[in-house]
Amino acid sequence: MKRATDPDVLLLQASADPTRLSILRQLSAQGAICACDFSDCCGIGQPTVSHHLRVLREAGWVTNERRGTWIWYSIRPEAVARFRELAGSLAAGPARPVAALSGKIETLPGRSAE
Repeated sequence: MKRATDPDVLLLQASADPTRLSILRQLSAQGAICACDFSDCCGIGQPTVSHHLRVLREAGWVTNERRGTWIWYSIRPEAVARFRELAGSLAAGPARPVAALSGKIETLPGRSAE
């Protein structure tokens, strides 16, 4: 499978993982958090936390800052704004019968066309 390079795709893919979404929710609620504090919330080990934080950083979701021996992460307001923009640009199109879309009525297995 081809690796995505579109920044919007990377942003959406990174947030689609349950652990990363949990990290983003925690950052959103608490602000800057030390990397050492994520393993408790997510029930995963520090190496796995580091992996997820790297994915979020590479996708543009978070920024980090070294404070002594600790690395603190915070959510990037620009990423949140872009995420809202992407979600806001989606809308349901006008309702049309399936037959008008494909030129024929498609049926599910075990069902007849009406």
